[in-house]
Amino acid sequence: MATWGGVRYMKSWLHFFRKCEGSASRTFKMVGGTPLTGKLLLVPAILTSSALCYLAARRHKFGAVYALKRQKDVLESSALKLTSRERRFIKFASVEHQGQLYMTTQDFIESITEAEPRPRLKRRILLPRDLDHFYAVTPRASKSTTHMFRDLHDTGIISYTEYLFLLSVLTKPATGFRIAFNMFDTDGNERVSRTEFLVLEKIFSHARRERRGSGGATDAEGSPPPAPGASSAELRLYGSDEDVEDDILQHKKKVNTTLLVHFFGPKGDHELSYDEFKQFMENLQEEVLEIEFQEFAKGYHKISEVEFAKILLRYTYLRPDQYDLYIDRLVERMEETSLRGVTFEEFRDFCSFLNQLEDFAIAMRMYTMADQPISQEEFHRAVRICTGKALSDHVVDTVFCIFDEDGDGQLSYKEFIGFMKERRQRGFKTTPRTTGWQAFKYCVKQEMRTST
Repeated sequence: MATWGGVRYMKSWLHFFRKCEGSASRTFKMVGGTPLTGKLLLVPAILTSSALCYLAARRHKFGAVYALKRQKDVLESSALKLTSRERRFIKFASVEHQGQLYMTTQDFIESITEAEPRPRLKRRILLPRDLDHFYAVTPRASKSTTHMFRDLHDTGIISYTEYLFLLSVLTKPATGFRIAFNMFDTDGNERVSRTEFLVLEKIFSHARRERRGSGGATDAEGSPPPAPGASSAELRLYGSDEDVEDDILQHKKKVNTTLLVHFFGPKGDHELSYDEFKQFMENLQEEVLEIEFQEFAKGYHKISEVEFAKILLRYTYLRPDQYDLYIDRLVERMEETSLRGVTFEEFRDFCSFLNQLEDFAIAMRMYTMADQPISQEEFHRAVRICTGKALSDHVVDTVFCIFDEDGDGQLSYKEFIGFMKERRQRGFKTTPRTTGWQAFKYCVKQEMRTST
């Protein structure tokens, strides 16, 4: 493929310069020169063209190699239908080691705060010395901070399984930290070992095998795998490490990732306590919220009410005209005297509340009994019941200005919960394609629905 591209470029250049040679010969005859003189003058041009042909052939060769590498990735990953999370991981993963893709810590942050990854020519191939450097700069669990991922930047790696774990951490309410820890603590000694944590790898591999159809599932969905805290008999269903899917997302050969080194040390002999686990989860949640907040705050201590609304709506699947409607509604209803901005603490408290939406929905159903709209006072009370904390009056007032459709001071909490669940999912909800045949079919169906 590369050789043929180079030959085609060479033939094109030779054809071009033959024409130039003939034209130059005719010109020199007209002015009394000789054809030889024209040929001599074309020597530098021919040498230049030869160099360009060589460079073009090399460019096509390396371009073809990289294209084939990308094609190989696609072929490997198309062995089973990819989920939205698998597609996003492959899209943002910028490094590779021994045939397996990894995210850097910066890749992970960008995957949950950006729509597209950073521009790059190709994935970086990690060498053993790179991993040794990563291990050396990774802090231990006792030294976890709210800026660890930003400090590590590109000097840390995250596997696909860990990516799924970290996504679950971001939406875990504070009340769920202990439950999550106990799921890993299979022997109940209040400590989690490296071996217990790696059970997660087998669980996700089992689920992927069932989707592939090799797990013996009897229905379309397949039976769900047991929790990490399942009995040894249940865990034997997963088999040994040899049963782990061996592809670009998972590898049988275990590599010390940043998360494993952070939790269990370079040798894997440290056991993770609940306090360390809880601190890590709290720090990660706050770090991601700080990044989102500063994207709009631009270094200031507050964001405007409109920017707060944009953060809440950024992951919802609204049409542009619908999105503008919500923003315009807020601008119209907020009086200038009430525009005092939203602090990070207020923003963080509201996002912590979003992690307990299910409890909030239950409380509201019990409170209203008939799915009726709710007032600000009822909203405040439900939040206090679910979280044990109170949101600021200004934040609640801003939320009502955004989602109160008719301005009667009542909130349709079902619509509110629907939007906030989309916000919490951070773009992983399945959406219709916007181009191609699938998009055309979707538009036709929508038009048929609206016309009937």
